Amino acid sequence: WDTCWFKVELSIPPAWAGREVHFVWESDGEGMVWRDAQPVQGLTKEGEKTSYILTSSLKEMEPHSLTLYVELACNGLFGAGKGSMIAPPDPDRRFTLSKAELVVFNRDVYELLVDLEILLDMAQLLGEENQRSFQALYAANQMINVCDVTDPSTFPAARDLAAVIFSQRNGESQHTIHAMGHCHIDSAWLWPYEETIRKCARSWVTVVHLMERNPELTFACSQLRLVSLLWQAQQFEWVRSWYPGLYAQIRDFVAKGQFVPVGGTWVEMDGNLPSGESMVRQFLQGQRFFQEQFGRICSEFWLPDTFGYSAQLPQLMRGCGISRFLTQKLSWNLVNAFPHHTFFWEGIDGSRVLTHFPPGDSYGMHGRVEEMLKTVKNNKDKGRVNHSALLFGFGDGGGGPTQKMLDRMKRMSDTDGLPRVQISTPDQLFSVLEKESSQLCTWVGELFLELHNGTYTTQAQIKKGNRECERILHDVEVLSTLALARGGAFQYPASQLQHLWRLLLLNQFHDVLPGSCIQLVVEDALKYYAEICRAGTQLQEEAVQSLCRDLLQPKAGSTEGTLVLNTLPWERTEVISRTGPAGTETLALVTVPSMGYAIVREPLLPPQPVAVRKKDDGSIAMENGVIAVCLDVMGRLTSLRLLDSERDSVPDGCCANQFALFGDVPLYWDAWDVMDYHLETRKPVTTLLKPLEISLAGGLRGSASFSLQIGKSSTLTQEIILDATCPYLRFLTQVEWKEAHKFLKVEFPVQARSTNATYEIQFGHLQRPTHWNTSWDWARFEVWAHKWLDLSEHGFGVALLNDCKYGASAHGNVLSLSL
Repeated sequence: WDTCWFKVELSIPPAWAGREVHFVWESDGEGMVWRDAQPVQGLTKEGEKTSYILTSSLKEMEPHSLTLYVELACNGLFGAGKGSMIAPPDPDRRFTLSKAELVVFNRDVYELLVDLEILLDMAQLLGEENQRSFQALYAANQMINVCDVTDPSTFPAARDLAAVIFSQRNGESQHTIHAMGHCHIDSAWLWPYEETIRKCARSWVTVVHLMERNPELTFACSQLRLVSLLWQAQQFEWVRSWYPGLYAQIRDFVAKGQFVPVGGTWVEMDGNLPSGESMVRQFLQGQRFFQEQFGRICSEFWLPDTFGYSAQLPQLMRGCGISRFLTQKLSWNLVNAFPHHTFFWEGIDGSRVLTHFPPGDSYGMHGRVEEMLKTVKNNKDKGRVNHSALLFGFGDGGGGPTQKMLDRMKRMSDTDGLPRVQISTPDQLFSVLEKESSQLCTWVGELFLELHNGTYTTQAQIKKGNRECERILHDVEVLSTLALARGGAFQYPASQLQHLWRLLLLNQFHDVLPGSCIQLVVEDALKYYAEICRAGTQLQEEAVQSLCRDLLQPKAGSTEGTLVLNTLPWERTEVISRTGPAGTETLALVTVPSMGYAIVREPLLPPQPVAVRKKDDGSIAMENGVIAVCLDVMGRLTSLRLLDSERDSVPDGCCANQFALFGDVPLYWDAWDVMDYHLETRKPVTTLLKPLEISLAGGLRGSASFSLQIGKSSTLTQEIILDATCPYLRFLTQVEWKEAHKFLKVEFPVQARSTNATYEIQFGHLQRPTHWNTSWDWARFEVWAHKWLDLSEHGFGVALLNDCKYGASAHGNVLSLSL
């Protein structure tokens, strides 16, 4: 990720007067040309950008000698992986400058070659049954006959032959493709956050200069919020000092309608794992940015590359002023082809948004004939709508559109035999789709990606950090709001909270929270989580001091007590741990009202204390008057009874809390995928390091602990806890993980039968089948959930809760949590 700077002194020969002159630079590291202290051209060999146009026609008055600077990064378009794109970066990799030249560009030859490319593609791809393929073939043949490569005067006649084909028009019924320049830039992936700033600059300065030469070009940009975030939250002065002119140019082209900001969210976040509140904040911060910077909010939600889409998103979109949605990721489904490209998507509350998947199944098209034909042929909603999107430009690592892409599509704007191609905008596309929408189908529920199921579990520390920070920010806002409402001198920490939220939202980017990123990004993400926890804890303490200052003052003659706060909207009776006068930890049973507090002086006495006893066979039984459990020597539940129902939750002959290890060798996407065949490799964890022993003997709390060996060199220690009056059992699990290509789960077979299990999602829940009747069912062999999943029949059920996990499954009567 280092940077090299090259000073380039140029002298253009006077004999090149009237010629188009380019500075050519080829290197396997990404670069940027600087001129007069401003960035003027991104250079990326993988993105077909290897030259900077010095002049389109050298004039006598133009400077013939000038100095440029080239900023060369020690990474390519897709990072610096060792041996393959998704391998870890190679710290010893060398980057080479292979060409630095001053050249004359022959525009006539270039145009002739583009003509021939389009004609030959038509001849090859339209098929022998189509007369246009033969017309294109014979036109190309005539061009070869007419053209003498040693005599430029023959070029116009050859081009005239091509122009005849390109000027023959389509009928009115021809499909219209709305082509939009696009440049998907992952906020962090195979490169760290900081490198993304430079990727944005390289890509967007190139787009700006393309717009100067092509006034018809439109560019849909969905990552402006990232730069805004980095400017406002972390490196405002640094970025502004490096790229102030570029940002001013972007604003000018936004005003002209060419540079089109889209998206509606702060970053292109993961579509499954962020909480409901986090998703609301993504939209809030994104829409606020659009309003402040461009005077309008966004009507399109643009999320082309995340790993599935929650069924709650339509309601959230509608609540944030968005009625249109674009993605293409479901074209990656491994099992079932999604049945639509243009449709209404309906969420769990009935909210609907008009949704479009570009039928070319890509957000990085190159403007080729083949792509136009695929867009029409592949469209699953032919007859219902006659318009679709095509996003062109290099993406993921940036790059964006090229002049050649534009020149190809200019020739296809209305050429008989090809779909009509027009440079368009998202608003123009969706406006015409809305007019044609009367016969569109509706898809109800989640848009589940049948791939990348491993991202629900990969990088456990990131998953835990996300959940903890979401909880901390919730508590800070609840307590700060109550402190403000109480009056006094308390100042609501709005700016501090915005900074912390933006750090969290940044980490919810769709390659960071899923864990599909390099180690450098993981380290950055964990630092941001630590900062949120540290600053959030301090803000929480300040709010409590203001809110409860009178309660915290010791009163003469009163018994010393403990202030307990409840930030959830229901009354809670729980056993808590508190520090006694001598610094020792003691337990207390307390009841705290909804969004309220209690002063604990004399702890409550439980109606029935927890009883713990060890049996002769080494198993341990615990009971608290609400539930009764029995654990074998390996910590597995052989019985879990709700005493009122006298019904056991664990089927006869089965064990719950059973750890199982699976092989995890996917086809390609190592950090992303777990394949269905991993289920065939299941091995129960049965190597006992420390048998089950009583840790706490009962009273307010009873517990037992044990240790297991996992695989060859990993260990697991677990404490199983039952508190007085508590209707659930808790498991505190510590894993020392040293395995490679293994997948650890914990399983709970339950004595309940239902064809559907229920999973918590953002602000609601979703039911998924527990059977594999169809390919759509078994493709969901590994799914995501938030804090709980539940298997219930009429009058009875069992729920499995967690505080930092997302991967889960329910097959038959077995609930499984991926660890």
